[in-house]
Amino acid sequence: MDYDSYRQKFYTDPAPESLFDFRGLHGTTLYFSDYEAAVEYYTRVLGPPAYVEGQGTRGWRLGNTWLTLLKGKTGNPKNVEMNIIMETPQEADRLQAAFIEAGGVGEPPSDQLMYVPIRFCPVVDPFGTNILIISPLHEG
Repeated sequence: MDYDSYRQKFYTDPAPESLFDFRGLHGTTLYFSDYEAAVEYYTRVLGPPAYVEGQGTRGWRLGNTWLTLLKGKTGNPKNVEMNIIMETPQEADRLQAAFIEAGGVGEPPSDQLMYVPIRFCPVVDPFGTNILIISPLHEG
């Protein structure tokens, strides 16, 4: 199916008017009871955190937003998917490979039709958190 057919099939036209003036999302915060292991894993993939507060908060700058890990009391993130948008499909593939090399698991990258045509690179971290790394397939 081409993208125009995809849009006609799945999008509301005209799009409903937004009820609020959104600017975007400020970031993602994940709570881990396996906090030290989670910080070690994400540091292997993303490098040292740019924000360190006490013994229970670490943050990485991801483009114009933040990924924050906090020490949780019970369990690790479940039933959540964190989306990371990369500049190019090659960078999406490279980040997925880094997550897998550090101990995550993932399926081979693929090209998908979603809100826009994207490179789709899914990963599950060692703690069960779903990470979807994407990149637009072309500008527009």
